[in-house]
Amino acid sequence: MTTTESGERRLTARQAQLLDQLEELFLAEGFARFTLEDLAVRLRCSKTTLYALADSKEQLAVRVVRHFFRRATADVETRTAGEDDPARRVTAYLEAVARALTPASRAFRRDLEAFSPGRAVYEHNTAVAAERVSALIGDGVAAGVFRTVHPALVADTVTTLMLRIGRGDTARATGLDDATAYRELAALLLHGISR
Repeated sequence: MTTTESGERRLTARQAQLLDQLEELFLAEGFARFTLEDLAVRLRCSKTTLYALADSKEQLAVRVVRHFFRRATADVETRTAGEDDPARRVTAYLEAVARALTPASRAFRRDLEAFSPGRAVYEHNTAVAAERVSALIGDGVAAGVFRTVHPALVADTVTTLMLRIGRGDTARATGLDDATAYRELAALLLHGISR
């Protein structure tokens, strides 16, 4: 069996389909309460088939979380690529992040927060997204659209709020859903950095 650039085994068509189904299930219902037996029954496959994806339930959960974030990142970049205006690009990026995270239920976010390997994947992806926002802002500064700001402070601020949104802290504190919180973050950033 061959491996991908990330070191994971290349998937058969059936395995790719199962990974997509697991992603959909986990996003809707979380993953902590499921056993491999439960998952096999829900997906109408054998546990052996699931073991071909990962060696344990924990490794399977990490693989599904990585799969979700890999696809979400690709979708966010695709939705952002068409924007030439720096301000619209920042807004499009954060709105695309909100859209990508919309399917993640409270149960999924709760399980992700309680599962340190999954939380590490989430935090890594959030840091990468914050760096991307910082780079987009840097592009806007270079183009003269945004005032000069400290990129590390902007990245830290964005990371902090994105982590709070993802954990549900912002929703609890403000009553805003994730998509609205990301739109507000985009507006706050743009008003704070616009010339």
